[in-house]
Amino acid sequence: MLLSSGCHRPDPQRVRVISSLPRTGSARQVTESIVRGIRLALDEVNSRVGRFEVEYLDLDNASAATGRWTSDGEAANARRAAQDPDVMACIGPLNSGAARVSMPILNYADLLMVSPATTAVGLTKPGLGMPGEPAIYRPTGRLNFIRVVPADDLQGPLAATWAFGRGLRRVYVIDDAGSYGRGLASLFADRCRELGMPVLAHVSIDPQATDFKAFVASVLAADPDLIYFGGTTRTKGGQLARDLGVAGCEAVLLVPDGCCEQAFIDAAGEAAVEARCFATSGGLPPEQLTGRGRDFFVAYRDRYGSPPEASAVYGYEAMRVVLRALATAGRKDRRAITDAALATRDEDGLLGRWSVDANGDTTLRELSVYAVRGGRFVFEETIAATGMGD
Repeated sequence: MLLSSGCHRPDPQRVRVISSLPRTGSARQVTESIVRGIRLALDEVNSRVGRFEVEYLDLDNASAATGRWTSDGEAANARRAAQDPDVMACIGPLNSGAARVSMPILNYADLLMVSPATTAVGLTKPGLGMPGEPAIYRPTGRLNFIRVVPADDLQGPLAATWAFGRGLRRVYVIDDAGSYGRGLASLFADRCRELGMPVLAHVSIDPQATDFKAFVASVLAADPDLIYFGGTTRTKGGQLARDLGVAGCEAVLLVPDGCCEQAFIDAAGEAAVEARCFATSGGLPPEQLTGRGRDFFVAYRDRYGSPPEASAVYGYEAMRVVLRALATAGRKDRRAITDAALATRDEDGLLGRWSVDANGDTTLRELSVYAVRGGRFVFEETIAATGMGD
């Protein structure tokens, strides 16, 4: 979806911010929430920062044919941003795989990139991802990528610590074979082993499969008391949960933030996940926010007629990072704006006070756990990384 056309002469009074998200297909529910958060942050300043009018472009990186993000779509959006002299920042993408496509393009352009959703550790943290990460995404040697959501090196290990505390021991780990899902599942499994929890198997599924009935039989034969799925609703997390339920699985099912949405429950069917499925997600749920967070909750609900999902909070915070950087830099200079964003310290955000660390990551270290109750995800507790040995 495009809100404004592109060909124009540079305007010294205009700053353009784009987002690149899958606005077509199965991810639309999540990205609509992110975009609403972005718009709310922009509306709070009446689309102005100092002498600049701030214009926002909502770009789609998904294919209408597949309903998923594509490398071509993400690359096209990144090149468009890089070549537009009015664009001073990019928000997105949603998927870690997409970030791997656009990060080098935007790095060459010295464009600030703020992600509200990508969590793969290799995007920012040396020594924790694939060989060469994250340097391969920084061809200039300079940083330009920030994410306001905690990375998987928090979510995976902390989820395992939570499971251990619940008395769960025999673990069967499944991932969707993608960079997000496999990386998260590996971190979860590693922490389980550190805690002495037997990892019965770690298996990748094919997200293009119609169903997993045959595979589920092998899972149940291993007799786990916990099944962990590293992946998303769009990579068949819901279908896997459905097939486990139909097979009579009684093990606890634990899923990450990529499945922490109503679409996952709808795909699984309430009966398959009710009272036995839990999900983790960074930060506090919107309804638990206080102070500025509570003000955001009310403003979002009043404007859009429904309470915000967690993704809306991160969309809002991403745009706030951009707006603060514009105000601090005070000039239409990509590097100055990027440096200002990277220098964010002790920011009073919706989820609490946070900073951008040396890798471009948020310093927030809390995780929320949700349970499926009454056909929806209901907040259960918050756990922090303190004392986890991280």
